[in-house]
Amino acid sequence: MTESNGSAAPERNKQMPDKEIADWEKRFRAPRVSLPDWAEDTPDRSLFVSNATGTYELYAWDRSTGEQRQVTNRPNGTTDGVLSPDGAWIWWFDDKDGDEFGVWRRQPFTGGGDELAVPGLDASYPAGLALGRDGRTAVVGRSTDDEGTTIHLARLGESGADTVEIYRHRESAGVGDLSHDGSLIAVEHTEHGDAMHSALRVLRPDGTAVAELDDTKDGTEELGLEILGFAPVDGDSRLLIGHQRRGRWEPLVWDVVTREETDLALELPGDVSAEWYPDGSGLLIVHSHEARSEMFRYDLATRALEEIATPAGSVSGATARPDGSVEYLWSSAAEPSAVRSTTGRVVLDPPGMKSPGSVPVEDVWVEGPGGRIHALVQKPAGASGPLPTVFDIHGGPTWHDSDAFAAGPAAWVDHGYAVIRVNYRGSTGYGRAWTDALKHRVGLIELEDIAAVREWAVGSGLADPDRLILTGGSWGGYLTLLGLGTQPDAWTLGIAAVPVADYVTAYHDEMEALKAMDRTLLGGTPEEVPERYEASSPLTYVDQVKAPVYISAGVNDPRCPIRQIDNYVKRLEARGAVHEVYRYDAGHGSLVVDERIKQVRLELDFAERNLPR
Repeated sequence: MTESNGSAAPERNKQMPDKEIADWEKRFRAPRVSLPDWAEDTPDRSLFVSNATGTYELYAWDRSTGEQRQVTNRPNGTTDGVLSPDGAWIWWFDDKDGDEFGVWRRQPFTGGGDELAVPGLDASYPAGLALGRDGRTAVVGRSTDDEGTTIHLARLGESGADTVEIYRHRESAGVGDLSHDGSLIAVEHTEHGDAMHSALRVLRPDGTAVAELDDTKDGTEELGLEILGFAPVDGDSRLLIGHQRRGRWEPLVWDVVTREETDLALELPGDVSAEWYPDGSGLLIVHSHEARSEMFRYDLATRALEEIATPAGSVSGATARPDGSVEYLWSSAAEPSAVRSTTGRVVLDPPGMKSPGSVPVEDVWVEGPGGRIHALVQKPAGASGPLPTVFDIHGGPTWHDSDAFAAGPAAWVDHGYAVIRVNYRGSTGYGRAWTDALKHRVGLIELEDIAAVREWAVGSGLADPDRLILTGGSWGGYLTLLGLGTQPDAWTLGIAAVPVADYVTAYHDEMEALKAMDRTLLGGTPEEVPERYEASSPLTYVDQVKAPVYISAGVNDPRCPIRQIDNYVKRLEARGAVHEVYRYDAGHGSLVVDERIKQVRLELDFAERNLPR
């Protein structure tokens, strides 16, 4: 057994010439940017995230002058930031070393010192933020173990903040949006106890209710709602929301004053999200189906749906600009991400090293115990099987892998491995029934689908059955440890990053919002349904693990806390099982490029030393 602790200290000289850096490492080091957010009333002012310094931080961008300025500079990075509608302030969330527990601070867009954004509010986990166009109103959501979720309306002034609590409940909730004129506040909540399916409430600034919408009361099915945003027009009480009434996510427009609902009834087979065009006349539609996406403009007056041309691949974010153009973040498995515009130009092209591409992804459909399973396959160009194969399992679980650029899988391909990513039951993008299927037999259902794809991979001649790696991060790390114990003869080795390892201890130590999710998934607390937690916990099966195990974990992680990982490792140690553990000073993953490269290098090395030749 090997155990080490790590920091984010650079492993190599950043001035090293590009030609001396391997392609897999260049993909992590190459500067990249997020889709820029822009100020509603000052659209030349934008905010984006970049890793240009080697750590992901917030950057201000004045489009009128071209000037870009780094806003935050913290050892473990910063990605949670919001630009005020007037463009005057940048709000950013300040936690401690990635533990996600902290306070909002703000800084002038033009630069200057940071200040506590809402004096008087104690540190908490964030539960949404909405800023008013008047420059002094903020709706702040907070989550703590003691109070549950609280939402506060703050009026900011030169002498401090006048803050009033307008919402409180033990179950999870969050701020959705603040109307254009500041008179309405939309909240998503799970007061009914189902953390996977939210209901909606619209409040006045004094906390009194204006309207309620709750599809969970259907009586026959569990349906969820989500807030997509108020119409960007003064006095307009239309709220754009997402619903699941036809078995998938679709948008509708709800007038929260008249209660009128305008169902768009889009004939698109996958999940559909939307946001307003700046004048409120139409909607920007992003349609995700079978691991790829496309965009449309929907005219609310004519109900016409017009496609916006994009290359084949995935749109991971899009926004309509005041001039009618659309900016979007696009990539494919073969081509790195770029912020593009329907004007035909690249919006942001960071200077410096360019990321190498990778190989395209191939689609595979496999019949499984719960229906057809979609898997995405990459393999070295020109290679034929059987190959050492990595099953790279996504987190969430309510997420999905797509035809999008990912440096991690590309690194495995560079080293001669085939990579298979499985959109198991629980994944999004394949309908509500597929996403909701994993309840109560948590982990075990997902592993049935992974096993079906494994059987296909070996039977087709792609995968070498003696060189199979099960790996993933977060929920994927959890499934890795659970799979090594429940399918001990199926896997040659396992690599788990920030995993759930001991479900009971994880429940008691994790942040409150995740406790609510676990109660939904498993039907109660560990005390109420102990048999379900036992059946779904990797710790239950640790003595059956045969494969070498590598585990990495952030010591400040509030989602998959370190104590429950330590419990699992102690059991491996007691058995003398082959395993290695790497702990690092961050939370649920790292925002530091050198640290991430170090982790990938350790994983590749572990596989090289423990996989049969």
